[in-house]
Amino acid sequence: MATTSEQKAQAPILQSTTPSTTTPPLPPPPDLSTVRFQIPKRRILSKKDHELFLSSPTYTLIVSWVFTLSESVQDTPISAIPDSSLSPAVQTLLQLLAECEQLCHDSPPDETGGSRFGNKAFRIFLDKIASHTQIWHNQLGLTNQDAITEVSTYLNNAFGNRSRIDYGSGHELNFIIYLLCLYRLNLLSRSDFPALVLKVFARYLIVMRTVQLSYYLEPAGSHGVWGLDDYQFLPFLFGASQLLHHKFITPLAIHQELTLEEFGKEYLYLNQVSFVNSTKTVQGLRWHSPMLDDISASKSWTKIEAGMKRMFMAEVLRKLPVMQHFLFGGLVPAAEGMGHMTEEEEKQVEEGEGDVEVFDDEQGKRHVHGAVGWGDCCGIKVPSSVAAAMEARKRGEGGLRRIPFD
Repeated sequence: MATTSEQKAQAPILQSTTPSTTTPPLPPPPDLSTVRFQIPKRRILSKKDHELFLSSPTYTLIVSWVFTLSESVQDTPISAIPDSSLSPAVQTLLQLLAECEQLCHDSPPDETGGSRFGNKAFRIFLDKIASHTQIWHNQLGLTNQDAITEVSTYLNNAFGNRSRIDYGSGHELNFIIYLLCLYRLNLLSRSDFPALVLKVFARYLIVMRTVQLSYYLEPAGSHGVWGLDDYQFLPFLFGASQLLHHKFITPLAIHQELTLEEFGKEYLYLNQVSFVNSTKTVQGLRWHSPMLDDISASKSWTKIEAGMKRMFMAEVLRKLPVMQHFLFGGLVPAAEGMGHMTEEEEKQVEEGEGDVEVFDDEQGKRHVHGAVGWGDCCGIKVPSSVAAAMEARKRGEGGLRRIPFD
């Protein structure tokens, strides 16, 4: 019998009341002559805006895109995608990410002095990313300047938040939407989908680990130890699809160090668990990642994969604190009637320390309020577990601590 705490951990992923996991058909790229390119902006400013989004074609498009990518790698290890099979566009994306990683190395963090919060040198890294986007997209074959401006916004927001120096599943989603935009611009084709997950997205994860370890990015909107992961979500969805019908790697294998070591380079799920373990100062998934520990008791990867799909919709797309940061443009349009910000309000959001609620009062006056207290939002500064582990290693405390009563 599961304890109350275990039931809480299981609930988000195992509930059958969450939305259907059926994959909607992925629409073909639009006629680009009908697309009005624009700088993507936040349009989910209230619960009403969020409800409009959840019933919009764009919501269906995002679900279809993510689930189609996931299904494209079912039962497929990373080595099944040879480098010789990669299209020129995928090769260019891999080179782009390699250059992003080098820009991180070229922008060393300021001396933190043992701080477990984000390092301000992260902003220098983001500035360098922004300065390279023009040439990167020219190399991809994109010449329309308005289109470059639009898709660059998603790429620039895929590495974390400049003001808060944090990173989370919303930023990860920006990278996936960036790839969606390239598909809708006809720069990527359906034949690229497996490589987008197992080569491009896998490379993005490596870059983000380098960035997290360098700048101690704080978790955006962390739910503490009851969250699946402080930073990433999609490696678990894509990774479960990879392992869907594996003959001998079971969900319980995440507790076997030899299995993680031997097969981590082939399967995103195992690789992410290995990384999570490496960034903790306490030994054992049951202590630092109880939801991952709980999920490992599932009888099959099929159940986990379906649960991850439900969780993506319930915990990412259907969570206002995550989606209030989502950006809408011409390729991924907002629904009719969704909110707009004035230039002054956008400036307040950009310069603010935390989340901002925008609403009109009974007299029709617009308010822009900063988040206060311990709300379910990403405005709360949470020390980075990555930073704690790295600082411990600097002090020569490389081993994991065992819980005294374990």
